[in-house]
Amino acid sequence: MAGWARRLWAQDALVYGVRVFIALSGAMAVCWWLDRVPLVTPIFLGIIASAIAETDDNWRGRLRALLVTLACFATAAFSVEALMPWPLWFVAGMAVSTFGFTMLGAVGERYRAIALATVILALYTAISVAPGAQRGGGPALGFSVPTWLLAGATWYGLLSLLWCALFPHQPVRQNLAKLYGVLGAYLRLKASLFEPVRGVDVERRRLALAQTNGRVVSALNTTKESIFSRLGARREAPPPTGRLLRHLNLYFIAQDIHERASSSHHHYNDWADVLFHSDVLYRCQRVLQLQGVDCTRLAEALQTHEPFVRDPAGERAMADLHDSIAHLESQRQSAWQRPLRSLRALARNLATLSGQLDAATHPDGGERLGDSSLLDRSPRSLADAWGRVRAQLHPGTPLFRHATRLSLALAAGCIAMQLIDPVHGYWIPLATLFVCQPTYGATVTRVSQRVAGTAIGLVVGWALLKLFPSPPLQALFAVAAGVLFFVTRTTRYLTATAAITLLVLMCFNQATGEAHALILPRLLDTLIGSAIATAAMMVVLPDWQGRRLAAVAAQALQANGQYLREIMSQYATGKDDDLDYRLARRTAHNADAAFSTALSHMLREPRHVRSHSQAGMRMLVLSHTLLNYLSALGAHRGQLAEGVDDPLVQEGARYAVERLEAVARALRTREALEGDAAHGETLATALEQAADAAPDTLRLVQTQLALVCRQLALLQALATQLAARAPVAPV
Repeated sequence: MAGWARRLWAQDALVYGVRVFIALSGAMAVCWWLDRVPLVTPIFLGIIASAIAETDDNWRGRLRALLVTLACFATAAFSVEALMPWPLWFVAGMAVSTFGFTMLGAVGERYRAIALATVILALYTAISVAPGAQRGGGPALGFSVPTWLLAGATWYGLLSLLWCALFPHQPVRQNLAKLYGVLGAYLRLKASLFEPVRGVDVERRRLALAQTNGRVVSALNTTKESIFSRLGARREAPPPTGRLLRHLNLYFIAQDIHERASSSHHHYNDWADVLFHSDVLYRCQRVLQLQGVDCTRLAEALQTHEPFVRDPAGERAMADLHDSIAHLESQRQSAWQRPLRSLRALARNLATLSGQLDAATHPDGGERLGDSSLLDRSPRSLADAWGRVRAQLHPGTPLFRHATRLSLALAAGCIAMQLIDPVHGYWIPLATLFVCQPTYGATVTRVSQRVAGTAIGLVVGWALLKLFPSPPLQALFAVAAGVLFFVTRTTRYLTATAAITLLVLMCFNQATGEAHALILPRLLDTLIGSAIATAAMMVVLPDWQGRRLAAVAAQALQANGQYLREIMSQYATGKDDDLDYRLARRTAHNADAAFSTALSHMLREPRHVRSHSQAGMRMLVLSHTLLNYLSALGAHRGQLAEGVDDPLVQEGARYAVERLEAVARALRTREALEGDAAHGETLATALEQAADAAPDTLRLVQTQLALVCRQLALLQALATQLAARAPVAPV
């Protein structure tokens, strides 16, 4: 029974749902007990807005965020109530405040959530104070509508604060579990590259790997922020102990596993061709698959509070791999020498990765030496926060374009509401707000999900109202719908839309007893609001990802150059996972993930802005492959490379960094790329020949730099093609 309970408690969605259930059911019970059923609607809407504003933090940070949230909510709610008698001022106020709050998102994720929730609460206020929204009007409520909205927001905020104080490490553990879960998926996908079959489409698999890498990077960033909020930003903060120490060590282990898992030591098709009659690639594949399974099992152990014990099959698979390599070496085939050198480096990398998984079985996640600091990305002062917002205040930034588009779309929605249905038409701007997303593909997806979800919710609501006319039962349906909305709002938007539609129907029926009159207007308003959002996406400063693809690719190449510079400095001075190195590595992976995300969004845009999609996909594959070669260099920093100051090595590294920066500059400026691309091939050949007679430590550096240099010519050719075909980005 205890194990069953632990597994339920480990489900993030279930824990979230329990918190929302307590908030909604508590509010409903109090309203029924006081015989003030009309209060249900504004209090529920306040709870919903407060929950949307919630972000992961420690209890002190949550308290500060709650105070800021309530201040923003109060300003928005009372302003809307004051402007309601003057429709034109209300429309202007919504447009200006929406732009301002959206730009506030430049400060950070916490403020982005608060800004969105504040705009939502402003519309909820308009819905609640509209004529006919409450049976009996103001006297039935006792206080003004904004007061009850703020009461609901405060109630959920205090509950969230108490929950954070009682279970401070639960979000960190859940984020770590998600991180190791996606790492396991990444390792299993990486194992597919070692398919011992000739003619495998490695490029397609590398494209899938790049997309999966984006999810790993996102999970790493989320986990880092979650841990950092518990560590504290003060320099005098005491070193972590107990659970926090284990979580920090597990995070660093995940970083190292990611670097090693993303490494590439050779061309996989060349391995398959040369070593076709050997089982060595199968051995590599099996080791990676089992390590992926270990990561998945570690994720499950973190969720259920159980100790992590590795499967001994992984060690046996590693021993089999070493035996297979030794057997090939004993045959002394000259054609196998270079592939076998790369295989030995791969085997060392996998053995170290296995050691990291062993360290994860330690109660504290193993002992970590060196710099354990994390970068604080939060604003240091009001001036810093304003500087971030000011940096986004020009039409070339995606945030400014989205803020402008959203504010004008909401203004259009409010005007349409005044013309069509001033009483119940607030669902028009509300649908516009939820549907209008920063990218075209996301907006189109939201439109279909919003319309379908609304229709389903209305049909289910109509049926429940007919079958169960009892108000207490309808109150239970409202609470259940609210819980379902929050459990699914980030993963299944169609279901979440149906749930929130059902909640609104039930609450409206509790307050007025006339929910049937809301069904058809709600569907029509959703269609109108969605149409306005789609039109705004097409007309108002459209932010086509296809026009930004060259700039995003340039950012990825620039970050790779900086990563290579940090790697080579560590080969000269010795391995040290200090903040500078980890920051360069994370920046490179973040840029790679941003490139993958931009390409995914571009593929959902109209054909006329994605004519260069094939070139973009090839560029992503080449850029990600380059990052894989650099990751292999970074993964083998443990042993100082004697002779790393060799002129050929220095020239190869310097040429690679300079060439990456030059290609990135050419992509940004659309200027012709100068320089001899053939020089990279010449350097690669010289490095490979030098590696034949070099010691093992230097040989790996030379081999990886040769792979990097060969990649540069391909990148340069494709960058020229991409810069020529991609539309010009907005300025």
